[in-house]
Amino acid sequence: MTNSPEKKHVAVFTFPFGSHSVPLFNLVLKLARASPNSQFSFIGTEQSNKPLFSTPHKYNIPDNVKSYCVGDGVPKGHVLCTNPVEKVNLFLQAGSENMQKGIDLAVERTKERVTCIIADAFVTPSLIVAQTLNVPWIAFWPALSCSLSTHFYTDLIRQKCVTKNNAGSGDRALDFLPGLSKMRVEDLADDVLNNGSDEKEEEETLFSKTLASLGRVMPQAKAVVFNFFEELDDPLFIEDMRSKLQCVLYVGFLSLSLPLLPLPPSDTDETGCLSWLDKQKGKSVVYVSFGTVVTPPKHEVMAVAEALEESGFPFLWSLKDHLIKGSLPNGFLERTNGRGKIVPWAPQAQVLGHGSVGVFVTHCGGNSVFESISNGVPMIGRPFFGDQGMSGRIIEDVLEIGVRVEGGVFTKSGLLKSFNLVLVGDEGKRMREKALEVKKIVVDAAGPRGKAAQDLKALVELVSSS
Repeated sequence: MTNSPEKKHVAVFTFPFGSHSVPLFNLVLKLARASPNSQFSFIGTEQSNKPLFSTPHKYNIPDNVKSYCVGDGVPKGHVLCTNPVEKVNLFLQAGSENMQKGIDLAVERTKERVTCIIADAFVTPSLIVAQTLNVPWIAFWPALSCSLSTHFYTDLIRQKCVTKNNAGSGDRALDFLPGLSKMRVEDLADDVLNNGSDEKEEEETLFSKTLASLGRVMPQAKAVVFNFFEELDDPLFIEDMRSKLQCVLYVGFLSLSLPLLPLPPSDTDETGCLSWLDKQKGKSVVYVSFGTVVTPPKHEVMAVAEALEESGFPFLWSLKDHLIKGSLPNGFLERTNGRGKIVPWAPQAQVLGHGSVGVFVTHCGGNSVFESISNGVPMIGRPFFGDQGMSGRIIEDVLEIGVRVEGGVFTKSGLLKSFNLVLVGDEGKRMREKALEVKKIVVDAAGPRGKAAQDLKALVELVSSS
């Protein structure tokens, strides 16, 4: 296949787990609208692509964006274990051959050879495909930007911070990493601290090996695209990344459309959340959500319920059906019916934009944190895995727009302290003021004079000139 001089074909590989696909998909939509003569082939699994492409009108998908499905790597008849990482390992095991099948489908359909590959950085086999095709490889980092640093310095972190059973090392500051002096060992993902050598099954080490390889893989990218704003990052971190990578581009919070749109009429919200919030006092509501992936232990769900009940604050809780039925105290729903609302799913971005929400109790997932920041809502964080610990530290000690739960897990007493701190005390008032300051930084950063607009333009030019 050959391309006419003006026609470009960009293959996009998503990491089909958690919420990774959404920001990359939104990036592709922006690129496609800015470069209408380019073709974008979005390659994922059937399960990850379906929510994005089943209702094209929802996202207003341009004609030059098409989806293609590859296998998830799970052998036919294989019964998955309860560990969600197994799915990731099997997908990565399928490797570059699986990726190439996606390329072949896209080329056959479009009749245009691929001229560039954009991939979620976790999909490292896509680099091999790019090298085979002799086309540029652009890596997308959807997680917290500064978390990439830990994968460049994994060996140094293990050398300095990992002790037997990690005893006493949790409070150790990462002051030897440029721009990460406020981070602590306890904030790091398990994969950074543990090389997987003590795992019993080989598959369980594959994802850890992939992450450990990023420090060698990422410098081979033509550009690394951050799902973050440069204006929020430490200059020392930025300088360090620019010294290690060919090109660093910040394109903003891609799970959001900034500036934020006005809230829709409350009666159009089928969940009833907005109508319920309309009846509450300003900045009074505790909004609780743990995202789509995290399932807290039953005793922690119980602790959250007990704290909400005793606090007296009105609350809106997005809680999965099976937890509503099996993890709440007896009679909790009846006793709190007058001031609480529990739903299996909430329109989170709209909820956080409602004036009655005073604090967001979150698992510190990237998209959730970005939505809260963009709406100026303080947070109470309970990180679970991955870069969530670093997000929690940024919320509390870097941006100073929230707190992490006492002891790192939900307890009734600890959560009550956090509620009173954020919603009642003078320190909470300062957090709310700071949250509005950070919101303004983000709004300005997302504007036409912000770095994100310049970097998106640079990315369009990079893709168009490939």
